Amino acid sequence: WLCVKSMAKSSSLRIVGGLSSAETGDWPWQASLQYNNIHRCGATLISNTWLVSAAHCFRDTSLFQAWQFLKRSVKTIIIHEKYRYPEHDYDIALVQLSKRVEFTSSIHRVCLPEPSQTFPYNIYAVITGWGALTNDGPTPNALQEATVKLIDSNTCNRKEVYDGDITPRMLCAGYLEGGVDACQGDSGGPLVTPDSRLMWYLVGIVSWGDECAKPNKPGVYTRVTYFQIFLQSWLRFEAEPSSSSEANAVTAVFLAKQTLDYYPC
Repeated sequence: WLCVKSMAKSSSLRIVGGLSSAETGDWPWQASLQYNNIHRCGATLISNTWLVSAAHCFRDTSLFQAWQFLKRSVKTIIIHEKYRYPEHDYDIALVQLSKRVEFTSSIHRVCLPEPSQTFPYNIYAVITGWGALTNDGPTPNALQEATVKLIDSNTCNRKEVYDGDITPRMLCAGYLEGGVDACQGDSGGPLVTPDSRLMWYLVGIVSWGDECAKPNKPGVYTRVTYFQIFLQSWLRFEAEPSSSSEANAVTAVFLAKQTLDYYPC
């Protein structure tokens, strides 16, 4: 399964200002990280055994034993060594599953870009997640999707936008007029865009912003191309078979469907 998605429906413009993804497998790399049976963060499947997410999702390591992701125990969580909460820089983490995920048409990986691969500004990309529909608002059961534009860092660093806070490891996406954005609970999830062959690439990881969908405050994402050496250095480690009796292992859980099911820890 080579980084393609269901063609049953193309994205149009919750997240904030988006649509429900009604079709199973529309976004086959999207994952839900859950704590105490409640969705907390998004993640993206990048191999049979690895997810990528945002480092700030794991800032409280005392909670690790209760994390879930599709009834898969988690073997390792790798937080980038330069990440320092509450700063936003280097906001990337890898989650290694102890049991392989076998790819199907509705569950498979996204493509990772090459370090030198460029994504032009002003092109459209898609964000997906189960985050809030408005700032500090209700969250949906159905996966939401929205279309945003990539915004160049010079624009995003203007005084009225983020006033110089955007580093080379960050990418802005959204609309300066506001209205469409990722929000609380979307953190760690994917920002993806297709190439001419309709292969979907992970451009960004939902990281931070000033509330949600405000004018001059687009979403800020971890720039994936910057971290290819970090990602590839860990992806070569594949999961080994594990005993089902790991009572206190970190656990993670996968969703083939686009609506959330809550599993007991």
